Amino acid sequence: MREQPRAAELIQAVADFLRDDALPRLDGLTAFHMRVAVSVLEIVRRELELGPAADAREQARLAALLGHDGDLERLNEELCARIADGTYTPQHEALMQHLTATVLDKLAVDQPGYANFRRLQGGTSPPG
Repeated sequence: MREQPRAAELIQAVADFLRDDALPRLDGLTAFHMRVAVSVLEIVRRELELGPAADAREQARLAALLGHDGDLERLNEELCARIADGTYTPQHEALMQHLTATVLDKLAVDQPGYANFRRLQGGTSPPG
């Protein structure tokens, strides 16, 4: 049984308060900074909610692409090296599928309202 709200729920509550209650009372540069702060809180909330699964998917794709397991950072370093040395090029279908999926997962966290993200996701944005 969970007795306390999850971190993402707490962050969303703060973002909602700042956006809905505090922001309307502000103007000018302070209002702009508040909008930026709310945006940052919402990115952090989405990272907490979506990031672990996105990282796991990325790691699994990299392991399949590279032919071995490893931690995400090392697998990405190896992929970069293989791209740099010409082993993988844009004509490598699995590479392009991996890169597209990775970008879409990152957009789901950073910019879920981005028009091309919504289009590529079939016209809908993920919750967030």
